[in-house]
Amino acid sequence: MDMFRILVVDDEVDFLETIVNRLKKRKLFATGVTSGEEALTLLKEQLFDVIILDIKMPGGMDGIEALREIKKIQPLVEVILLTGHASVETSIEGMKLGAFDYCLKPIKFEDLLQKMAAAFGKKSTHDKKIRDAKIQELIRYPSKVFDQD
Repeated sequence: MDMFRILVVDDEVDFLETIVNRLKKRKLFATGVTSGEEALTLLKEQLFDVIILDIKMPGGMDGIEALREIKKIQPLVEVILLTGHASVETSIEGMKLGAFDYCLKPIKFEDLLQKMAAAFGKKSTHDKKIRDAKIQELIRYPSKVFDQD
């Protein structure tokens, strides 16, 4: 699995620490936070490729609201929703808002890794298309290099 940056957002500290530690043991860059608000603050400072986001979190911001804001800050980040509650309607709403997929807790770690790898693959494809489009634009209009503000 290529190196990619993962943010895990879950209010259950034991679950959060377990996932982050298991990802780090696999030499992946993983960070964990316990709320949507913390995630948004971090997303303004760092880029991530994949976010594992719990839907049900106490406090001011649930996972769906956090997802809306995440997509405003980093539109291309792939988000995998996690729920301990079989709330299919909420998960479908998340998919409509741009989530990559959703999983029910408890999830096998290997299954989560496979979903993360697929999400990273999708993001990498989008990133490559954007880079290629920018390169083609520079080839067609080289003077644009100097037109930047």
